[in-house]
Amino acid sequence: MSDIPTEIRDRTAIVGIGGTDFGALYRERDASRSQYDLAAQAFVAALADAGLSKTAIDGLICVRVPDYQRLAAMLGLHSLHLVNSLEGTGRMAGVALQYAVTAIVTGQADTVAVVYGNNGRSASAQYGGGFDSSSPAAYEAMYGMTSPGASVALMYRRHQHEFGTTDDALAAVALNNRKNGALNDKAVYQQPITRDDYFKSRYIAEPLRLFDYCIINDGGVAFIVTRADRARDLRQPPAYVAATYSATELTNFYAVRDYFYGACQDVAKRLYPAAGISPSDVDCLQVYDNFTPTVLFSLEGFDHCPRGESGSWVQDGRIELGGELPVNTSGGHTAESYMQGFGLTIEAVRQVRGQAGARQVPDCEVVQYICASPIVNAHILHA
Repeated sequence: MSDIPTEIRDRTAIVGIGGTDFGALYRERDASRSQYDLAAQAFVAALADAGLSKTAIDGLICVRVPDYQRLAAMLGLHSLHLVNSLEGTGRMAGVALQYAVTAIVTGQADTVAVVYGNNGRSASAQYGGGFDSSSPAAYEAMYGMTSPGASVALMYRRHQHEFGTTDDALAAVALNNRKNGALNDKAVYQQPITRDDYFKSRYIAEPLRLFDYCIINDGGVAFIVTRADRARDLRQPPAYVAATYSATELTNFYAVRDYFYGACQDVAKRLYPAAGISPSDVDCLQVYDNFTPTVLFSLEGFDHCPRGESGSWVQDGRIELGGELPVNTSGGHTAESYMQGFGLTIEAVRQVRGQAGARQVPDCEVVQYICASPIVNAHILHA
């Protein structure tokens, strides 16, 4: 992964966002529902949100949608300057934004739509149990590690061993997500849970319990990125992109010994200076949480708390609405939906705009998105 130049600060903005009703789709499973249909619904909503016509779009980045040509034809986007498809993994939410920003800053396109569709629940998708023998997953599978959750559980066990982290840490993250989901009328799960509920839930890959796992669900998400000078004239307040960077930890295994700390630090050391901020300036944090331990790894890796202390740091409401650093205000991947980072991106935009309703962080001006994975990426959005 190569980084985009540091002079991108405030030259682009997210100007339109769209998403489906994740809760309604979860309750109404439909075997005929496709990624294309869901992506198209989100795209139409994002266009309307921005107050743009589709003729304004000259770039299209598709994620988890098998064929960009088919989707472009469905959307009526026949003549584009830029088009591509990215794989359906969570790390691609940040990568997709970076590609859109890069394209605009370098003059490859003026207005780029990033469109994601996921029919995982209706298609009975599973994230474990099987593996592609030609992929790196085969190296883990030979040891019985056939799911990403097992790998994250292994990393969390090591964190517990190294730093004395207790399961109360994961409980705090899970309870926070469900509490925020209860304020989100589009969330799959809109009921808070108690600490007892958390600890009575069954293990999936010990020490991870049911409430530590993301949801398999359906949905579509889209966001539109354009030049800052154009953004100021559109319908919605712009969410400016101050900085966005990536670093990798690529091996034949998902689990790494340092919980992606080294790659996170690599990104953090470039991200904050490029954006002109420090971690203490972040008003709200949106963290890719395929499993709850990734929130702890991200807090440490991006200097929001000292290394090894995330387990105690998240206690006593610190990451809740009204706390020092609200995290995953829409409910995250364990309550709102598992849109592989894309739902978190549009929640970041809502917070910057001041449009998150009952879950709005007061005076929210700076929001950070983090994905700690084999491709670590993060960006800073601001009003």
